[in-house]
Amino acid sequence: MKAVVLAAGLGTRMRPLTFTKPKFLLPVAGKPALDHVFMLLKNAGIGEIAVVVGYGKEQIIDRYGDGSRLGLKLEYLHQKELLGTANAVSMAEGFVGGEHFLVMNGDTLVDQESLNALLKRHEEFGSNKNFGGIMATIEVDEPEQFGIVFLKRGKVSEVVEKPKRIKSRLANAGIYIFDPAIFDAIKRTKRSKRGEYELTVSIQILINGNKVVYTSHLNLWADIGRPWDLLVANEYFLRGQRGGIHGKVEVGASVEDNVYVGEGSHIRSGSYILGPTYIGRGCDIGPNCFIRPCTSIGDDVRIGNAVEVKNSIVMDHTNIGHLSYVGDSVIGSNCNLGAGTTIANLRLDEKPIKMEVGGKVVSSGRRKLGTIIADNVKTGINCTINVGVKIGPDSAVGPGAVVYKDVPPNTMVFVEPVVSKKKWKP
Repeated sequence: MKAVVLAAGLGTRMRPLTFTKPKFLLPVAGKPALDHVFMLLKNAGIGEIAVVVGYGKEQIIDRYGDGSRLGLKLEYLHQKELLGTANAVSMAEGFVGGEHFLVMNGDTLVDQESLNALLKRHEEFGSNKNFGGIMATIEVDEPEQFGIVFLKRGKVSEVVEKPKRIKSRLANAGIYIFDPAIFDAIKRTKRSKRGEYELTVSIQILINGNKVVYTSHLNLWADIGRPWDLLVANEYFLRGQRGGIHGKVEVGASVEDNVYVGEGSHIRSGSYILGPTYIGRGCDIGPNCFIRPCTSIGDDVRIGNAVEVKNSIVMDHTNIGHLSYVGDSVIGSNCNLGAGTTIANLRLDEKPIKMEVGGKVVSSGRRKLGTIIADNVKTGINCTINVGVKIGPDSAVGPGAVVYKDVPPNTMVFVEPVVSKKKWKP
């Protein structure tokens, strides 16, 4: 079976991280999210993959090439105009060659067991005369935020996007196996109100044409649609990693067994690193720093003296100066956090932290959430960044500033204290 991976979206809800890179290349447990998708497919026995690309396609193609480095055969399909998921799938008609095929969003991460179970469901039902497809589903707490699947006699009867009345909590997880009949359904699909061709509408056309669509339940599902989703996926994949020390650990440093340290990295004396944690290549960690569980650190990162980092993602070539605290946050590439930078990650009232996503302020559902900092950001000494704040790329926060609101790209935030002078004798 071949697979089609959809990786063309703009990732507007993931901004400011996606101002400089496609969301499919954002790191999860030390690797881009798309790496995990490809490995899931490869481990399930799928070696030929068409990748539908759009925004950031050059970065994606540059990283993966023909896929041979990963033991895969990759083909790229350019969706020049973002006309929806149905349009993206339609581009693969020639690629799949009239056979059943798997479709997966490039920002959707699942456990290997669940993906294998989806393929087993296909073995069970794929030869049925009226087979139309299989949808992966997951139970969700906020169904009004998802496409909700309704069943009749154990088969899909209807898919409703963001229903106002909650009658089901079974959400569409964005992973499918389709019969080629889906292409005819897509050709009959009309544009939605937002000007896109929706794949769920095409699936409904299949069902209305007496094709049967089955479901397959997922154990774990992470849709990287909002910045804090990176932390959820990062934690899951870190908990499955194997530790290993490939760099230098000085005497007096404590590194737990489930910590991975890349080649050329240097863990200095007094550092205390709890797992699961991932540290990339060429990093300089410590001395006397505290790295807490579920932290992922990229390549060539400097973590200074007496720094504490907890449950965070720190991307390549970033420096976190001494006496700083980073908790439950995502820090982009090529950033420099000045000494004493403090990131708050808990409200005083301990209520769920809110963040602006796609122009709307929404609850993250998380009691602890720090900041989202894009690439090339600098902070001055002793600045403070409040919970749920996002800082755009190429921006700066001046010394001693307290940031309460989002900072747009290419912006500097600073304070100018009033200075009084008078004569003084010691």
